[in-house]
Amino acid sequence: MTGTSTLLLAANVGDPDMSVLTDDPFWLILIKAVAVFAFLLVMTLFSIVFERKVVAKMQQRVGPNRHGPRGWLQSLADGVKLMLKEDIIPTLADKPIFILAPIISAVPAILAFACIPFGPEVSIFGERTTLQLADLPVSVLYLLAAASLGVYGLILAGWSSGSTYPLLGSLRSAAQIISYEVAMGLAFVAVFIYAGTLSTAGIVQSQHDWWYIALLPSFILYCIAMVGETNRTPFDLPEAEGELVGGFHTEYSSIKFAFFFLAEYINMVTVSAIATTLFLGGWQPPPIPGLSGLDHGWYPLIWFVIKLLLFIFVFIWLRGTLPRLRYDQFMAFGWKVLIPVGLVWVLAVATFRAYQEHVSDRTPWLIGFGVVVGVLLVVAIIDPGAARAQREQEEAERERAESAPSLDRIPWPPPSDGATRALAGRTAAGSGVAGSAGGDKGNTTVIPAGSGPRQES
Repeated sequence: MTGTSTLLLAANVGDPDMSVLTDDPFWLILIKAVAVFAFLLVMTLFSIVFERKVVAKMQQRVGPNRHGPRGWLQSLADGVKLMLKEDIIPTLADKPIFILAPIISAVPAILAFACIPFGPEVSIFGERTTLQLADLPVSVLYLLAAASLGVYGLILAGWSSGSTYPLLGSLRSAAQIISYEVAMGLAFVAVFIYAGTLSTAGIVQSQHDWWYIALLPSFILYCIAMVGETNRTPFDLPEAEGELVGGFHTEYSSIKFAFFFLAEYINMVTVSAIATTLFLGGWQPPPIPGLSGLDHGWYPLIWFVIKLLLFIFVFIWLRGTLPRLRYDQFMAFGWKVLIPVGLVWVLAVATFRAYQEHVSDRTPWLIGFGVVVGVLLVVAIIDPGAARAQREQEEAERERAESAPSLDRIPWPPPSDGATRALAGRTAAGSGVAGSAGGDKGNTTVIPAGSGPRQES
């Protein structure tokens, strides 16, 4: 077995001790489950107002300022309003699926948060437990599976509405999420190779010395993919109002309409928590002297929330800054840029890791690496393809200019002899009369056929 495949299959090497979670009594598991659900609801209410306030500041206008202190209860008031609104179901809708679709969209986003570690081992009512609802040897795969189930809610919502535009929006959403989940999975592989485990708690423990944000291409790849995964600007194609009149939730109203936005904001929190766990050390404090003592008790929960809010702010920043892409640009970027870059990066990380672990005489490797880099630099400096591409572009421009329509190529019909004599007579008479009167009424210019090329004025 090769070194690379050994590394990829060594998922049990860094698995943490899960007996602390499995020994929890039922009442403690119930408390942690309720706490996770309440945390997600509070973060959703906070994120909506936070987004509106941040975008208002960026656009130099007043944001929410009426309900609650400085308007911070605006999202709560909106939720109450949506619950009290009339619930309308279209006549052509498939009623059971139409009602079930928003729930299917929201529930997987909540389930995915079960494997996120909030902090280390603490004492709750005298019981020692970790600040995590559940952990698995393959927790990251569970996160990907749970997040991908949300697309079923969007597809069923569009299909069950009995309308064309919601169906188109749901199809867009399915293609988008499937495309960007591939890139997201590739971004995780480098983390697995270095952590030696698929457990979220184990990945956090393996970042004690250095954070995996150092795997910068994986981090950038994941940040782009998580924006596309959550249908956020500039990748909110399923909700393109100008094209699809609202997308898959066009026919929804009242609380079912709110469920889709609940799912969107919970997904924002979930993917931000995954990024925090996999790339920013999870609940661990920054590797700054003086902060290393704040990694026990309830302090790590504060670090986790701060990192989470940082990612949510980036989501909002992108929404207030970037315009929406076209659908073809979006899909081409996912399949032609993100996935090839992810594959090349995974190959490079696996090769380097195998080289680091199993190669003792590194001189030939270093020489080969230097030769490859030198050849790439020479090719980049000479760039033989650039001149050819420039010539082809100039040739194409010249062909377009030659084939452009011109007055010289317009087939002018020749006038008849009788019409020519009549027009000439009227022109002569009009010139004499109008000339003496100081006007040019009646002047008519006749262009004879075959008089040569005409000039454009």
